[in-house]
Amino acid sequence: MKWIVLTGWIASILFAHFRGRVRLPLGRQLLDHSIILAPINALMVLNSRVPTTPYIPNETMPELKLLEDNWEVIRDEALHLNHLQQIKAPELHNDIGFNSFFKYGWKRFYLKWYDARHPSAETLCPKTVALLNQIPSVKAAMFAELPPGGQLNPHRDPFAGSLRYHLGLATPNNDLCYIDVDGIRHSWRDGKGVIFDETYIHDAYNHTSENRIILFCDVERPTKWGWVTAFNHWFGRVAMSAASSPNAESDQTGLINKLTHYHWLLDQKRRAFKKANRTLYKVTKFSLIALAIYLFVTV
Repeated sequence: MKWIVLTGWIASILFAHFRGRVRLPLGRQLLDHSIILAPINALMVLNSRVPTTPYIPNETMPELKLLEDNWEVIRDEALHLNHLQQIKAPELHNDIGFNSFFKYGWKRFYLKWYDARHPSAETLCPKTVALLNQIPSVKAAMFAELPPGGQLNPHRDPFAGSLRYHLGLATPNNDLCYIDVDGIRHSWRDGKGVIFDETYIHDAYNHTSENRIILFCDVERPTKWGWVTAFNHWFGRVAMSAASSPNAESDQTGLINKLTHYHWLLDQKRRAFKKANRTLYKVTKFSLIALAIYLFVTV
């Protein structure tokens, strides 16, 4: 039974690695945080009711047209929020899901996150929150800012139970401000939405002198079987809600992010070790993985 579980898990990791044209180095893929959810992700992708391509046609999710139809209302609240300097990086180390983004200038303001509440959003962005609440498939949403010169390095998101929706609000409207998903480029435009699968390798850049603000949503992936949909609901409610991060003290902080500060401290020591001796760091890392696999199959 252990060998079956281990073989299935490794097969799921390789499935994620080889399904796209753009890939992380295999060594990095085997250590990427997405491997934790690899079996769940394979289940979601193989049971997807929408195309499993890097980009998904907007007409497959017609409920999102409500957001595009009201983009100016949403934009005005985003710009007001930006004027108040509320679209920002967290003051504490309590946003594990996007922790690596902040060092490149990326900022966010949460509007909703699964079952966690954000009273700050309800107060500061009532019209946008009201629109989002009319679309049950939208499980998470935020305003996301990428300043001039900002970037997000190539990465894949860890959970295939959702798809990513971007709606341009205040963008440079320029091909030099773009996202690449599996090597296919999309440049944001004001009032235009795009849906993509964030479990493909993607990166983003703003090579212009203007700011970029978008509405960023996680939309539940439609699946073929009711039990898969039920599992996706449950996982989002339990696991994804635990990763909620606050905009303000009034907002809910999930259990995972309550522990993130300790993760950050450990990560600083890891980075220092890697910088001091990269070869020893790699030997140690792969030795620990080998030890974990050995213990799994022998205990």
